Amino acid sequence: MLSGSSSPTLPSLKITKRSWSARGKADHGWLYSFHTFSFADYYDQNFSSFGPLRVINEDRVKPSTGFGTHGHAEFLIFSYIVSGTLEHKDSLGNLENLTRGEVQFTSAGTGIRHSEYNRDRRDEVHFVQIWAKPDKKGLAPHYETKKFPDEMKTDKLLRIMEYTERMGAYNKCAATETPIALQADLSMDASILAPGKRVVHQLVAEGERKVYVQVVMSGREQPGEEGARIRIGDVEVGEGDGVFVEGARGPGKVEVESVGGREAEFLLFDLGVEDA
Repeated sequence: MLSGSSSPTLPSLKITKRSWSARGKADHGWLYSFHTFSFADYYDQNFSSFGPLRVINEDRVKPSTGFGTHGHAEFLIFSYIVSGTLEHKDSLGNLENLTRGEVQFTSAGTGIRHSEYNRDRRDEVHFVQIWAKPDKKGLAPHYETKKFPDEMKTDKLLRIMEYTERMGAYNKCAATETPIALQADLSMDASILAPGKRVVHQLVAEGERKVYVQVVMSGREQPGEEGARIRIGDVEVGEGDGVFVEGARGPGKVEVESVGGREAEFLLFDLGVEDA
């Protein structure tokens, strides 16, 4: 369930399901992708951003193909690797091969060029690519990666990304337990939640917040009852679905329960209310 610091906040909550089949879809042969927000040739005036979030694409790239070198500026871009191997190469001189559990983060700032490629000749790479708008312009380009193994996310929420202004809370934590810092009022947690289990997310800041939850897909279409499902409030969603929550206020909490036939992997975003 969702609750704030007192029960009067409950009636103001708006919880909206975003069905996997209603998202933008692109099948380019080499790339199969779902778009939560307007992106490339997909446009929906009702889905352009949510708080600082501007892009959530769930991408599958075929073997020996990928995104050629291209440029970005004034965006925060991070990829959550689900399966396969993603090669990242950029104009800062970074070259890495990323696998499950790893997250790569690029603050494009004043400008950066990069490519993302699947060098494997047999298996596709599956990842969730997320873009957010920074809270200030003119940042120096920056790149980093970090690994978050499954055991750190199993039946719990693990902080993956955190706003730079909230990173002080991690000063006494080991490096392996700290999230990646980014310059936007955005926190992102990940979880792999077994059927019947539940987790509670405490809102990260006082006042009004937006929350978005995206369930990771196990295949190219949403499976039936045997698939992963979660419940937030009285809204139940499956693989590939998302949930928009508006009107939440901190201090408060969001409770997520796994109610499907298999463990549910999902990303939970706690966001400032100003849209990108």
